[in-house]
Amino acid sequence: MSYHFVSVIVPVLNDSERLRNCLKALEDQTYTKNLYEIIVVDNGSQDNIESVVSQYRKATLYFESKPGSYSARNKGLSIAKGDIIAFTDSDCIPAQDWIENGVANILRASNCGLLAGKINIFFRNPDKPTSVELYESVMAFQQKHYAEVEGYGATANMFTFRRVIDHIGGFNDVLNSAGDFEWGQRAISSGYKTFYGEDACVSHPARYSLDELYKKHTRVIKGYYDFIRLKKPYPLVSLIGSVAIELLPPVVFISRICSNERFKRLKGRKEKSQVISVLLFIRYFRALEKIRLLLGLR
Repeated sequence: MSYHFVSVIVPVLNDSERLRNCLKALEDQTYTKNLYEIIVVDNGSQDNIESVVSQYRKATLYFESKPGSYSARNKGLSIAKGDIIAFTDSDCIPAQDWIENGVANILRASNCGLLAGKINIFFRNPDKPTSVELYESVMAFQQKHYAEVEGYGATANMFTFRRVIDHIGGFNDVLNSAGDFEWGQRAISSGYKTFYGEDACVSHPARYSLDELYKKHTRVIKGYYDFIRLKKPYPLVSLIGSVAIELLPPVVFISRICSNERFKRLKGRKEKSQVISVLLFIRYFRALEKIRLLLGLR
């Protein structure tokens, strides 16, 4: 493991305070100091990102004018020197042994296209989480499922090899969301495998309010629509099918969430009821947004 150079790519847009926490955690990694670099790509921030990055010896700042986090990640890839590439986001706080464990995992995996690391969700106030934060703690960033069932990893915590990037290319920067899923599907179709690394951890803040959750799902749904338009022969049929799934009887979704291991760890009926209430709101909101797309109301 000692001779593998790692390039860590961090896109950022107006997130200077959380970026500071991210870079401090990356600066303090247990991995050999001269064997990794931190590439921060500013995607058009109004914040003074340069003043933050300049405080960290291992971090270098670059700029990407084309909007979109996947454009920023591709910029980072064009600069990266590592034979292993690691991705995280400016709002994430990597564990001190994140790079070390990520590298160990990816080197052990046979024919690995990508390694999805664990993403721990934390609350603004651990003693008084909001209903949305509780929902996020159950539903957000299910990396093990993504890697082992859906064949991708969220770029908040993902490792790959430079040789894989050279083989299948970078991210599709036409997509504003779902670019990590699309890239993972390309990796699988090229013969690579996806793996999950339980001990390669980053922490990510839970979304706090319904407004934040609304914005997230709006972006994800539009990204999904862009993805099926690119990849599916009959995108409208696929979207109609997706709307039908969202409108299944509530008991189907409630039974699924109740079997989730994260859900079982919630404290009592009150927290579980809060999560189910947010689930029902999000489900019907998602259906409405997809219907809007069907009607051409983007």
